[in-house]
Amino acid sequence: MLSHKSIIIPIFAPMILNGPTYKAILHNCLQHKRQLAVLIDPDKQSASETAAFARKIEASSADYVFVGSSYMLGNLDKCIEAIKDNTQKPVIIFPGHASHISEKADAILLLSLISGRNPEFLIGNHVVAAALLMQMDIEVISTGYILVDGGRTTSVEYVSNTRPIPADKPELAVATAVAGEMLGLKMTYLEAGSGALNPVTDKMVAAVRKTTKTPLIVGGGLRNIETINQKYEAGADIVVVGNAFENKELQINQFK
Repeated sequence: MLSHKSIIIPIFAPMILNGPTYKAILHNCLQHKRQLAVLIDPDKQSASETAAFARKIEASSADYVFVGSSYMLGNLDKCIEAIKDNTQKPVIIFPGHASHISEKADAILLLSLISGRNPEFLIGNHVVAAALLMQMDIEVISTGYILVDGGRTTSVEYVSNTRPIPADKPELAVATAVAGEMLGLKMTYLEAGSGALNPVTDKMVAAVRKTTKTPLIVGGGLRNIETINQKYEAGADIVVVGNAFENKELQINQFK
């Protein structure tokens, strides 16, 4: 048997668990500011395209740049470098897998897919990522990720092998979000999925907002200003837009 003297405890750098990015989010929530996150997928843009888009983001009223993909083939480090060379907005990794980590970002959403029952996306990937994150100078923000049916099978649903919450069952979203908050997760992310036909309903957003206290993020299927404003009015603290910018349905210069 191993004695306690033979157990080697690795020395890690202290993780940033209550860092400036999360504090800024909380401050903006208290000020009732409508916060916008722009999602950039490294698989869909070249470095030069990312740099040009980042310059437009810098000139806009967007608050954060999310970087991520369900299935990443692009170079995450180079993507983040191109963004940070052209904007001072906080860059936050929106990971789809334990390998989607880079110390070049300001923060990472440690997503737990609490709407699903696949242990790899509830805790498995997190265990794999933990040692790396503990060695990095990066802010970690634990986030309860709730996938909602957006009218079509999304990459998140396929890759994670989980079923989304039915769009007409806000009570399930509420119970899931409250459970995540009770477990200590610092934010809730209601997601219809990239390219969703339908966004998360206002009724569901309002129900989750009414029953939780932590910041609420809403994304997926948001293609116009009217729909985005409806999510804010329903209670979203942060709205995430990605595909609408890529497909030219929205222009980032509309947000000034």
